[in-house]
Amino acid sequence: MLEQYVALRDEIEAQHSGALLLFQCGDFFETFGEDAERASRLLNIALTHKSSKDFSTPMAGIPIRTLDSFVERLLGKGVCVAVAEQMELAGAGLVERKVTQLLTPGTVTEERHLTADENYLAAVATGDGYALALLDVSTGEFRCAAFGSRTALYDELSRWRAREVLLAPELSENAALLSDFKSRFPLMLSHGNFEDEACRGALVAVLGEVPGVLEQHSGLTRACGAVLNYARSIHAGVQGGDLKMVRRLSRFEPGAQMRLSEWALRALEIFTAQSPQGRTLMDALGETRTAGGRRRLRAWLRSPLLDRLSLEARLDAVEALTRASDLRGGVRALLYRAHDLERLAARVASARATPREVASLARTLELLPDAADLLSSVSGAGLLPGVRARLGALPDVVRLIRSALVDEPPIRASDGGLIREGFHAGLDGLRTEALGHRAWLAELERSERERTGIGSLKVGYNNVFGYFLEVTAAHLSKVPADYRQIATLKDRARFTRPDLREREREIARLEQAAERLEVEVFTELRAGLSGHAEALSEAAGALSELDVLCALSEIAATRAWTRPQTLEDTDQTVTLRQARHPVVELVSSGTFVPNDAELSPSRRTLLLTGPNMAGKSTYLRTVAICALLHQIGSFVPADAAHLPIFDSIHTRIGASDDLAGGRSTFMVEMHELAGILHHATPKSLIILDEIGRGTSTLDGLAIAQAALEHLHDTGAYTLFATHYFELTRLEGQLPGLINLHVAAEEDAGALTFYHQVVAGAASQSYGVEVARLAGLPARVTTRAAALLSGLNARDESKGKALHAELGALDLTRLTPLKALATLHKWQGEL
Repeated sequence: MLEQYVALRDEIEAQHSGALLLFQCGDFFETFGEDAERASRLLNIALTHKSSKDFSTPMAGIPIRTLDSFVERLLGKGVCVAVAEQMELAGAGLVERKVTQLLTPGTVTEERHLTADENYLAAVATGDGYALALLDVSTGEFRCAAFGSRTALYDELSRWRAREVLLAPELSENAALLSDFKSRFPLMLSHGNFEDEACRGALVAVLGEVPGVLEQHSGLTRACGAVLNYARSIHAGVQGGDLKMVRRLSRFEPGAQMRLSEWALRALEIFTAQSPQGRTLMDALGETRTAGGRRRLRAWLRSPLLDRLSLEARLDAVEALTRASDLRGGVRALLYRAHDLERLAARVASARATPREVASLARTLELLPDAADLLSSVSGAGLLPGVRARLGALPDVVRLIRSALVDEPPIRASDGGLIREGFHAGLDGLRTEALGHRAWLAELERSERERTGIGSLKVGYNNVFGYFLEVTAAHLSKVPADYRQIATLKDRARFTRPDLREREREIARLEQAAERLEVEVFTELRAGLSGHAEALSEAAGALSELDVLCALSEIAATRAWTRPQTLEDTDQTVTLRQARHPVVELVSSGTFVPNDAELSPSRRTLLLTGPNMAGKSTYLRTVAICALLHQIGSFVPADAAHLPIFDSIHTRIGASDDLAGGRSTFMVEMHELAGILHHATPKSLIILDEIGRGTSTLDGLAIAQAALEHLHDTGAYTLFATHYFELTRLEGQLPGLINLHVAAEEDAGALTFYHQVVAGAASQSYGVEVARLAGLPARVTTRAAALLSGLNARDESKGKALHAELGALDLTRLTPLKALATLHKWQGEL
C-alpha cells in the first residue's frame, strides 16, 4: 500500500509541486511521511506512526465524513490538495486507488469549497512593465491589465485579493523581489508555464484566438496564457472537463477607475478589519440578497468610477429605488429566492452542473420575468431600464428544463429518477415495460394466494435475494412443488421459481438501461443549455447589478443617507453636512456624533489636532469613505453632500512594521508616505494621521512639516491629523491651510470627549488624562502629571527669559565676538 502511496505522490509532485496527498484507506483518508507531519501541523490532528518489521513512517488521518471540512481548511491556508480514492471494495489483494480530485485555492469550482466571494487565480509576468491576468474559474470571469510600476501592480493585486498567484520565472527567481512580494501578499505561490508558445496555445484552445488586446504586449500574452494553462492542467488532469465557462477576455485600464492603494484599502477597512472583532465597510453595506450581488458590490468598491455619466446613472437608479419602497421590497423578495446565477451559468457551460443545480437554474430564471415586470414601472431611472432589458426572460431555457427534469431531482444523474415522464420516448418505453413487469409481480401475489389457498402469502424484495415468495411456517405444507426454497427464518420461509427470477432479471435490465439512458438524456440536456451560456451570463450580470442597486437604496432609505451632488470639474468644493462614519455609526447604538467637513481651493489642507480617543481618525476616515461611496454610485451617510470626482484616495493611518522584511515601523511609514507624495495630484484626497511619530520629535516634526508643505503645494485635498502643535503656526503661512481640532474638556481631573470638530487649534493634547483613562497605575499618571507640570513651567520660564534677553539686545552695538558668545550661551541653555 505504501508503495502505491509513494507512486501517486510522485505522480502528483510531477503535476503539481507541493500538493498534499490524502490517500483513502477504508473509512479514513491517510497521509504518510512528510505529508503526515504537514497535515498534523496544519490541521491540528494527531500524528502517529505506521510500522512494520522493515520500516516506520509518520501517519495522520481524517475520517471520510470530514473530508470536505478539512479540505476547506487546507485551501484556506493556501495548500493544494490531491484526493486519492479507492476504486474498488477492499479484498484480498491490493486495492486500486486513483487521484480523483486535485484542488488548489484559486481553481476550485465545487460550491462546498467556495465562499460567496470571488475566487481569483492570478498570474504576473513582465514585458513593457508588469502584466497581470485574473481568472475566476467559478464564474468564467477573465481579465487583464498592464502596469508601469511595481507599486501599481501591488495596488491592483490588493484590490482583487487573489487566492493563488503564479509568478513568471523572471520574478520568482529574483530573491529580493520574491521576498518583497511575499511580505505584502502571504498567498499561495504556484509555478505556471509562461513559455510564449504554450501561452499562445492555451489562449487559442480556450478562446479560439489570441485576443487582439494582447498582440502588442508580450507580458500580457504570457500572463493570460499561463493562467489558462494552469487552470486547464488542474481541471483536465484528474477532474475532466475544460474551461468552456471562459468565453472572453477583457482588458481594463487601471487609470479608468479611482486609484486606491493597498494601504488605503487596509486603513479604511474596506474589506478587512484591523481588529479581530472589527467590522468592515463591506459588512456595513451587506444588504445584498444574492452571492452574485455581493461579488458585484465588492467589484464596485474595488473600482470606484471616474466617469461622470456612469456615476450619475448609478445614482439615478439608487434614487429611483429609494423613492419606490414597494418596488424595492418586491424586487428584494424575488432576489432572496434566487440562486447564484453566475456560478450556475458557468457550471452549465463547463458541463459540470448537477441535476439539482440545473433545476436551481430554472427556478432562478423563472424569477426574471417578475423582476422585469416590476422594473417596467420605472422609466429613465439611470441603469434600471438597461438592467431590465438585460434580465431577459429566457423562456425557452426554462421550458426545456421544466419539461425535462422532475421538480426535485437528485444530486447525481446516476442516482436515476431525474427525467420527467413524457420528455423522452425511449426512456418512457423502458419505464412502461418495467412497469408491466411490476404489475405482473403485483398480480402474482393475488393469483398465488388463490392457487395455493395460502391467504398470508406475500411477494417481497430485498437486496440479498431479490424478489421472493414468503410463506409462514403454519402453511409450509401447502407450498406447491414448483417453489424452490432460498431461505428459512424462525417462523417463515422464502421461495422463488423460474418465472419470478426471469421477471426479476428483466426488471433489473430495464432499470439499468433506463438509468444509463437518463444519464445520456441529462448530458444532452446540459450540452444544449451550454448554447445559452452567453444569455445566461448576461442575465446573471444584470441580476447581480440589480441586487447591488437595491441594497444601496435599502441602506439609503433605512439609514437616512443622502444623494451626493457630483460637482463639475470647475467646482472643487467638498461639502459634507453632519457626516457619519457608516461602520462606527452602526456599532455605536445611536450615540455617534456627526460632523461637517468643508474643503475648497482656499482651504484644501485641514490640520486637525486634539487628544487621542477624541475622534480624529474617525473624522478623517468619514470624509474618505463618503468620497469613496459617492464614486461607487451610492448615497452617503450625511445630511447633505457636494463632492467632486477624486482620481485617487491615499491614506497613512496607524502604525505597523515589517519584521520579516527587516523594516521598522518608521521605515514602513516612510515607504507609504513616499508612495503618497509621488502620486498625489490636485484631484487626490489625502488622509494622513500622525506622520513622523516613529522617530525623534525634531526629526518627526521636520518630516511632517515638509510633507505637509509638499502636499499643499501639489494642490491635493489633504486632511492631516497630528500631535505636533508646532504645525498649527502654518495657518497664515500656507494660504490653503486651516486649523481644526476635536473638542475636549477637562473638569476636576475627568476628561470629556465631545467628538465635535471645530475651528482652531487644540490647546493641549491631554496625554496624561488619556493614559489615566487607559488604566495606567495612579502612581504612574500622578508622577507623569507632576513631571509634565515641571517641564511646562521650565519651558515657559526659559522662554520668557530668552524672550526678554533677545528683546534687550542692542544689535547696533553688538560686536561679532559678543554675538557669537551670546549664541553659544543660548545653545548651551537649550
